[in-house]
Amino acid sequence: MNKYEFISPCHFGLEAVLKREINDLGYEITHVDNGRVSYTGDINVCSRANMFLRTAERVLLKVASFKAETFDELFENTKAIPWEEFIPKDGRFWVAKANSINSKLFSPSDIQSIMKKAMVERLGSIYNIKWFEESGSSYPLRVTIMKDVVTVSIDTSGESLHRRGYRKLTSKAPITETLAAALIMLTPWNKDRILVDPFCGSGTFPIEAALIGAKIAPGIQRSFLAETWNNIFSNSIWDKAREEARDIMLNNIDMNIQGYDIDEEIIKAARQNARFAGVENMIHFQQKPLSQLSSSKKYGFIITNPPYGERLEEQKALPALYKQIGEVFGSLDSWSYYIITGYEDAEKHIGKKANKNRKIYNGMMKTYFYQYMGPKPPRKKPTFQ
Repeated sequence: MNKYEFISPCHFGLEAVLKREINDLGYEITHVDNGRVSYTGDINVCSRANMFLRTAERVLLKVASFKAETFDELFENTKAIPWEEFIPKDGRFWVAKANSINSKLFSPSDIQSIMKKAMVERLGSIYNIKWFEESGSSYPLRVTIMKDVVTVSIDTSGESLHRRGYRKLTSKAPITETLAAALIMLTPWNKDRILVDPFCGSGTFPIEAALIGAKIAPGIQRSFLAETWNNIFSNSIWDKAREEARDIMLNNIDMNIQGYDIDEEIIKAARQNARFAGVENMIHFQQKPLSQLSSSKKYGFIITNPPYGERLEEQKALPALYKQIGEVFGSLDSWSYYIITGYEDAEKHIGKKANKNRKIYNGMMKTYFYQYMGPKPPRKKPTFQ
Protein backbone atom coordinates (compact mmCIF):
# COMPACT_ATOMS: atom_id res chain seq x y z
CA MET A 1 0.00 0.00 0.00
CA ASN A 2 1.36 3.42 -0.97
CA LYS A 3 2.45 5.73 1.82
CA TYR A 4 1.77 9.45 1.54
CA GLU A 5 3.23 12.37 3.46
CA PHE A 6 1.05 15.28 4.50
CA ILE A 7 1.69 18.63 6.17
CA SER A 8 -0.85 20.54 8.25
CA PRO A 9 -0.27 24.17 9.26
CA CYS A 10 -1.70 25.36 12.58
CA HIS A 11 -1.54 28.39 14.86
CA PHE A 12 1.95 29.09 16.21
CA GLY A 13 2.19 27.72 19.73
CA LEU A 14 -0.43 25.01 19.25
CA GLU A 15 1.61 22.38 17.42
CA ALA A 16 1.38 19.94 20.36
CA VAL A 17 -2.44 19.96 20.20
CA LEU A 18 -2.43 19.16 16.47
CA LYS A 19 0.23 16.49 16.98
CA ARG A 20 -2.01 14.79 19.57
CA GLU A 21 -4.96 14.89 17.17
CA ILE A 22 -2.93 13.27 14.38
CA ASN A 23 -1.65 10.58 16.75
CA ASP A 24 -5.23 9.89 17.83
CA LEU A 25 -6.16 9.32 14.17
CA GLY A 26 -3.43 6.68 14.07
CA TYR A 27 -0.88 8.37 11.82
CA GLU A 28 2.89 8.63 12.21
CA ILE A 29 4.36 12.06 12.96
CA THR A 30 7.49 12.69 10.88
CA HIS A 31 8.32 16.29 11.81
CA VAL A 32 7.06 19.13 13.98
CA ASP A 33 8.05 22.69 13.11
CA ASN A 34 6.82 26.14 14.07
CA GLY A 35 3.21 26.29 12.94
CA ARG A 36 3.15 22.97 11.07
CA VAL A 37 3.13 19.21 11.62
CA SER A 38 4.14 16.56 9.06
CA TYR A 39 2.79 13.01 9.12
CA THR A 40 2.44 9.89 6.97
CA GLY A 41 -0.12 7.20 6.30
CA ASP A 42 -2.13 5.45 3.62
CA ILE A 43 -4.43 7.03 1.05
CA ASN A 44 -7.20 7.48 3.65
CA VAL A 45 -5.14 10.10 5.48
CA CYS A 46 -6.31 12.79 3.08
CA SER A 47 -10.03 12.30 3.70
CA ARG A 48 -9.80 11.49 7.42
CA ALA A 49 -7.43 14.38 8.25
CA ASN A 50 -9.65 16.86 6.41
CA MET A 51 -12.76 15.44 8.08
CA PHE A 52 -11.57 15.07 11.69
CA LEU A 53 -8.71 17.47 12.47
CA ARG A 54 -10.13 20.33 14.55
CA THR A 55 -6.96 22.40 14.92
CA ALA A 56 -5.35 22.14 11.46
CA GLU A 57 -5.71 24.98 8.97
CA ARG A 58 -5.19 22.78 5.90
CA VAL A 59 -4.13 19.32 4.78
CA LEU A 60 -1.30 19.60 2.27
CA LEU A 61 -0.11 16.65 0.16
CA LYS A 62 3.69 16.83 0.07
CA VAL A 63 5.10 16.11 -3.39
CA ALA A 64 8.81 16.98 -3.07
CA SER A 65 11.59 18.57 -1.05
CA PHE A 66 14.94 19.78 -2.41
CA LYS A 67 17.66 22.38 -1.93
CA ALA A 68 17.78 25.46 -4.17
CA GLU A 69 19.99 28.51 -3.78
CA THR A 70 19.49 29.88 -7.30
CA PHE A 71 16.47 30.28 -9.57
CA ASP A 72 18.11 27.85 -12.04
CA GLU A 73 18.21 25.20 -9.31
CA LEU A 74 14.61 25.98 -8.40
CA PHE A 75 13.52 25.59 -12.04
CA GLU A 76 15.39 22.33 -12.67
CA ASN A 77 14.37 20.69 -9.41
CA THR A 78 10.74 21.68 -9.92
CA LYS A 79 10.84 20.34 -13.48
CA ALA A 80 12.24 17.02 -12.19
CA ILE A 81 9.16 16.37 -10.03
CA PRO A 82 6.85 13.76 -11.67
CA TRP A 83 3.94 16.18 -11.91
CA GLU A 84 2.04 13.84 -14.21
CA GLU A 85 1.43 11.61 -11.16
CA PHE A 86 -0.52 14.43 -9.55
CA ILE A 87 -1.89 16.75 -12.25
CA PRO A 88 -3.96 15.49 -15.21
CA LYS A 89 -3.84 16.91 -18.71
CA ASP A 90 -6.74 19.29 -18.10
CA GLY A 91 -5.76 20.19 -14.52
CA ARG A 92 -5.58 23.81 -13.37
CA PHE A 93 -2.34 24.38 -11.48
CA TRP A 94 -0.52 27.35 -9.99
CA VAL A 95 1.61 28.29 -6.99
CA ALA A 96 -1.05 29.77 -4.72
CA LYS A 97 1.37 30.75 -1.96
CA ALA A 98 5.13 30.89 -1.54
CA ASN A 99 6.96 31.65 1.73
CA SER A 100 10.69 32.10 2.17
CA ILE A 101 12.52 32.22 5.50
CA ASN A 102 16.30 32.64 5.91
CA SER A 103 16.88 31.67 2.26
CA LYS A 104 18.71 33.10 -0.74
CA LEU A 105 15.53 32.94 -2.83
CA PHE A 106 13.11 35.36 -1.20
CA SER A 107 10.84 36.91 -3.84
CA PRO A 108 7.43 35.13 -3.67
CA SER A 109 6.31 36.40 -7.10
CA ASP A 110 9.53 35.20 -8.79
CA ILE A 111 9.32 31.82 -7.02
CA GLN A 112 5.72 31.41 -8.16
CA SER A 113 6.46 32.39 -11.77
CA ILE A 114 9.56 30.19 -12.18
CA MET A 115 7.92 27.13 -10.65
CA LYS A 116 4.86 27.49 -12.88
CA LYS A 117 7.12 27.67 -15.98
CA ALA A 118 8.97 24.54 -14.87
CA MET A 119 5.71 22.65 -14.37
CA VAL A 120 4.40 23.74 -17.78
CA GLU A 121 7.62 22.57 -19.44
CA ARG A 122 7.50 19.18 -17.69
CA LEU A 123 3.82 18.49 -18.27
CA GLY A 124 3.93 19.87 -21.81
CA SER A 125 6.56 17.30 -22.78
CA ILE A 126 4.72 14.46 -20.99
CA TYR A 127 1.29 15.23 -22.45
CA ASN A 128 2.75 16.44 -25.79
CA ILE A 129 0.86 19.74 -25.71
CA LYS A 130 1.95 23.37 -25.87
CA TRP A 131 -1.20 24.99 -24.51
CA PHE A 132 -2.94 24.01 -21.28
CA GLU A 133 -6.67 24.68 -21.20
CA GLU A 134 -6.71 24.13 -17.41
CA SER A 135 -10.43 23.43 -17.55
CA GLY A 136 -10.43 20.57 -15.06
CA SER A 137 -9.92 20.29 -11.29
CA SER A 138 -7.74 22.75 -9.40
CA TYR A 139 -4.36 21.81 -7.92
CA PRO A 140 -3.06 24.84 -5.98
CA LEU A 141 0.53 24.54 -4.78
CA ARG A 142 1.93 25.81 -1.50
CA VAL A 143 5.68 26.28 -1.32
CA THR A 144 7.85 26.92 1.70
CA ILE A 145 11.57 27.68 1.50
CA MET A 146 13.35 27.36 4.83
CA LYS A 147 17.15 27.80 4.91
CA ASP A 148 17.27 27.10 1.15
CA VAL A 149 15.28 23.84 1.43
CA VAL A 150 12.18 23.96 -0.76
CA THR A 151 9.10 21.99 0.32
CA VAL A 152 6.42 21.64 -2.34
CA SER A 153 2.85 20.58 -1.49
CA ILE A 154 -0.60 20.57 -3.07
CA ASP A 155 -3.49 21.91 -1.01
CA THR A 156 -6.16 19.21 -0.63
CA SER A 157 -8.53 21.27 1.52
CA GLY A 158 -9.43 24.23 -0.68
CA GLU A 159 -11.00 26.67 1.72
CA SER A 160 -9.20 26.79 5.07
CA LEU A 161 -10.41 24.13 7.50
CA HIS A 162 -11.48 26.79 10.00
CA ARG A 163 -14.43 27.32 7.67
CA ARG A 164 -16.60 24.57 9.10
CA GLY A 165 -19.66 25.85 7.27
CA TYR A 166 -21.71 26.95 10.26
CA ARG A 167 -20.52 30.49 10.94
CA LYS A 168 -22.67 32.59 8.61
CA LEU A 169 -22.74 35.58 10.98
CA THR A 170 -19.79 36.95 12.92
CA SER A 171 -19.10 39.53 15.60
CA LYS A 172 -16.30 42.07 15.61
CA ALA A 173 -12.85 40.43 15.92
CA PRO A 174 -14.13 36.83 16.06
CA ILE A 175 -11.82 34.01 17.10
CA THR A 176 -11.37 31.34 14.41
CA GLU A 177 -12.95 27.94 14.80
CA THR A 178 -9.60 26.12 14.68
CA LEU A 179 -8.07 28.34 17.37
CA ALA A 180 -11.15 28.04 19.58
CA ALA A 181 -11.07 24.24 19.31
CA ALA A 182 -7.34 24.14 20.10
CA LEU A 183 -7.74 26.31 23.19
CA ILE A 184 -10.60 24.16 24.49
CA MET A 185 -8.46 21.07 23.92
CA LEU A 186 -5.66 22.65 25.98
CA THR A 187 -7.95 22.59 29.01
CA PRO A 188 -9.19 19.58 31.02
CA TRP A 189 -12.81 20.38 30.08
CA ASN A 190 -15.00 17.47 29.05
CA LYS A 191 -18.67 17.08 28.13
CA ASP A 192 -19.67 16.32 31.73
CA ARG A 193 -18.47 19.70 33.05
CA ILE A 194 -20.14 23.12 32.80
CA LEU A 195 -18.62 25.51 30.26
CA VAL A 196 -19.46 29.23 30.10
CA ASP A 197 -18.26 31.94 27.73
CA PRO A 198 -19.38 35.36 29.07
CA PHE A 199 -18.02 37.18 25.97
CA CYS A 200 -19.30 34.65 23.45
CA GLY A 201 -19.72 36.95 20.43
CA SER A 202 -20.96 34.86 17.50
CA GLY A 203 -20.68 31.71 19.62
CA THR A 204 -17.46 30.08 18.45
CA PHE A 205 -16.22 28.76 21.81
CA PRO A 206 -19.60 27.26 22.86
CA ILE A 207 -20.23 25.79 19.40
CA GLU A 208 -16.76 24.23 19.13
CA ALA A 209 -17.15 22.80 22.65
CA ALA A 210 -20.50 21.27 21.67
CA LEU A 211 -18.96 19.75 18.53
CA ILE A 212 -16.13 18.27 20.62
CA GLY A 213 -18.47 16.97 23.33
CA ALA A 214 -20.86 15.37 20.84
CA LYS A 215 -17.98 13.99 18.71
CA ILE A 216 -19.26 15.81 15.63
CA ALA A 217 -16.52 15.91 13.00
CA PRO A 218 -15.55 19.50 12.10
CA GLY A 219 -15.62 18.72 8.39
CA ILE A 220 -18.98 16.93 8.31
CA GLN A 221 -20.82 19.87 6.70
CA ARG A 222 -18.33 20.90 4.05
CA SER A 223 -16.55 19.65 0.96
CA PHE A 224 -12.82 19.52 0.18
CA LEU A 225 -10.92 20.38 -2.98
CA ALA A 226 -9.30 16.93 -3.31
CA GLU A 227 -12.73 15.31 -3.65
CA THR A 228 -12.51 16.37 -7.31
CA TRP A 229 -9.10 14.70 -7.83
CA ASN A 230 -10.29 11.46 -9.36
CA ASN A 231 -6.83 10.86 -10.79
CA ILE A 232 -5.40 10.48 -7.25
CA PHE A 233 -8.22 9.65 -4.83
CA SER A 234 -11.31 7.51 -5.33
CA ASN A 235 -14.71 8.71 -4.16
CA SER A 236 -14.85 5.78 -1.74
CA ILE A 237 -12.31 7.32 0.68
CA TRP A 238 -14.52 10.38 1.13
CA ASP A 239 -17.62 8.22 1.54
CA LYS A 240 -15.84 6.13 4.19
CA ALA A 241 -14.72 9.24 6.09
CA ARG A 242 -18.26 10.64 6.17
CA GLU A 243 -19.67 7.29 7.23
CA GLU A 244 -17.11 7.10 10.05
CA ALA A 245 -18.04 10.64 11.12
CA ARG A 246 -21.73 9.73 11.28
CA ASP A 247 -21.01 6.53 13.21
CA ILE A 248 -19.04 8.18 16.04
CA MET A 249 -21.46 11.08 16.55
CA LEU A 250 -23.20 11.08 19.94
CA ASN A 251 -26.93 11.66 19.63
CA ASN A 252 -29.23 12.97 22.37
CA ILE A 253 -26.28 14.11 24.43
CA ASP A 254 -26.91 16.36 27.44
CA MET A 255 -24.32 19.09 28.06
CA ASN A 256 -24.28 22.30 30.08
CA ILE A 257 -22.72 24.86 27.73
CA GLN A 258 -23.63 28.54 28.03
CA GLY A 259 -22.79 31.63 26.03
CA TYR A 260 -23.48 35.22 27.10
CA ASP A 261 -22.93 38.58 25.48
CA ILE A 262 -24.14 42.10 26.22
CA ASP A 263 -25.22 42.60 22.57
CA GLU A 264 -28.68 41.17 21.81
CA GLU A 265 -28.07 41.07 18.03
CA ILE A 266 -24.84 39.14 18.51
CA ILE A 267 -26.66 36.59 20.68
CA LYS A 268 -29.19 36.14 17.85
CA ALA A 269 -26.28 35.51 15.47
CA ALA A 270 -24.75 32.99 17.88
CA ARG A 271 -28.03 31.08 18.09
CA GLN A 272 -28.27 31.00 14.31
CA ASN A 273 -24.69 29.76 13.95
CA ALA A 274 -25.40 27.01 16.52
CA ARG A 275 -28.45 26.04 14.48
CA PHE A 276 -26.32 25.78 11.32
CA ALA A 277 -23.82 23.64 13.26
CA GLY A 278 -26.58 21.31 14.46
CA VAL A 279 -25.85 21.98 18.15
CA GLU A 280 -28.51 24.57 19.05
CA ASN A 281 -30.10 22.21 21.59
CA MET A 282 -26.78 21.72 23.37
CA ILE A 283 -26.09 25.41 24.16
CA HIS A 284 -27.94 28.06 26.15
CA PHE A 285 -27.32 31.56 24.73
CA GLN A 286 -28.53 34.65 26.58
CA GLN A 287 -28.02 38.40 26.53
CA LYS A 288 -26.31 39.11 29.85
CA PRO A 289 -23.63 41.53 31.07
CA LEU A 290 -20.53 40.24 32.81
CA SER A 291 -21.71 41.69 36.14
CA GLN A 292 -24.62 39.23 36.22
CA LEU A 293 -22.51 36.11 35.78
CA SER A 294 -22.96 33.78 38.75
CA SER A 295 -23.57 30.12 39.50
CA SER A 296 -24.29 27.93 42.48
CA LYS A 297 -22.68 24.96 40.73
CA LYS A 298 -19.07 23.98 41.35
CA TYR A 299 -16.09 22.94 39.23
CA GLY A 300 -17.21 24.75 36.09
CA PHE A 301 -15.08 26.17 33.29
CA ILE A 302 -14.92 29.61 31.73
CA ILE A 303 -13.18 29.79 28.35
CA THR A 304 -13.40 33.20 26.75
CA ASN A 305 -11.98 35.85 24.45
CA PRO A 306 -12.76 39.23 26.09
CA PRO A 307 -12.19 42.58 24.33
CA TYR A 308 -8.58 43.76 24.27
CA GLY A 309 -8.84 47.22 22.79
CA GLU A 310 -7.89 47.20 19.15
CA ARG A 311 -8.93 50.86 18.95
CA LEU A 312 -7.26 53.57 21.02
CA GLU A 313 -10.51 54.78 22.61
CA GLU A 314 -11.38 51.20 23.65
CA GLN A 315 -8.05 50.76 25.44
CA LYS A 316 -8.99 53.28 28.12
CA ALA A 317 -11.77 50.99 29.37
CA LEU A 318 -9.58 47.88 29.62
CA PRO A 319 -8.19 48.30 33.18
CA ALA A 320 -11.71 48.53 34.63
CA LEU A 321 -12.98 45.66 32.46
CA TYR A 322 -10.19 43.28 33.45
CA LYS A 323 -10.54 44.28 37.11
CA GLN A 324 -14.21 43.28 36.83
CA ILE A 325 -13.23 40.03 35.11
CA GLY A 326 -10.96 39.21 38.05
CA GLU A 327 -13.70 39.97 40.59
CA VAL A 328 -16.53 38.12 38.81
CA PHE A 329 -14.51 35.06 37.83
CA GLY A 330 -12.86 34.92 41.25
CA SER A 331 -16.26 34.82 42.96
CA LEU A 332 -17.10 31.52 41.25
CA ASP A 333 -15.90 29.13 43.90
CA SER A 334 -13.85 26.19 42.58
CA TRP A 335 -14.16 27.21 38.91
CA SER A 336 -11.32 27.22 36.36
CA TYR A 337 -11.05 30.05 33.89
CA TYR A 338 -9.09 30.42 30.68
CA ILE A 339 -8.70 33.77 28.94
CA ILE A 340 -7.14 34.51 25.54
CA THR A 341 -6.31 38.19 25.06
CA GLY A 342 -3.88 40.49 23.35
CA TYR A 343 -4.00 42.87 26.32
CA GLU A 344 -0.55 42.70 27.90
CA ASP A 345 -1.66 44.10 31.28
CA ALA A 346 -4.53 41.61 31.65
CA GLU A 347 -2.94 39.64 34.49
CA LYS A 348 -2.09 42.82 36.39
CA HIS A 349 -5.68 44.12 36.34
CA ILE A 350 -7.26 40.70 36.93
CA GLY A 351 -5.31 40.87 40.15
CA LYS A 352 -4.10 37.30 40.18
CA LYS A 353 -1.20 35.52 38.54
CA ALA A 354 -2.23 32.75 36.15
CA ASN A 355 -1.13 29.18 36.83
CA LYS A 356 0.05 29.02 33.23
CA ASN A 357 0.48 31.59 30.49
CA ARG A 358 0.94 30.41 26.91
CA LYS A 359 1.95 32.77 24.10
CA ILE A 360 -0.10 32.12 20.95
CA TYR A 361 -0.10 33.93 17.62
CA ASN A 362 -3.61 34.64 16.34
CA GLY A 363 -2.60 35.38 12.76
CA MET A 364 0.11 38.02 13.16
CA MET A 365 -1.23 39.18 16.53
CA LYS A 366 0.57 38.04 19.66
CA THR A 367 -1.93 36.91 22.28
CA TYR A 368 -1.72 35.28 25.70
CA PHE A 369 -3.71 32.32 26.97
CA TYR A 370 -3.99 32.81 30.72
CA GLN A 371 -4.91 29.61 32.53
CA TYR A 372 -6.37 29.86 36.03
CA MET A 373 -6.94 26.33 37.26
CA GLY A 374 -9.45 25.55 39.97
CA PRO A 375 -9.48 22.38 42.08
CA LYS A 376 -10.42 19.06 40.58
CA PRO A 377 -13.85 17.74 41.52
CA PRO A 378 -13.82 14.83 43.99
CA ARG A 379 -13.87 11.39 42.48
CA LYS A 380 -17.24 9.77 42.37
CA LYS A 381 -17.51 6.88 44.79
CA PRO A 382 -18.08 3.55 43.02
CA THR A 383 -21.56 2.16 43.36
CA PHE A 384 -22.05 -1.50 44.07
CA GLN A 385 -25.07 -3.51 43.03
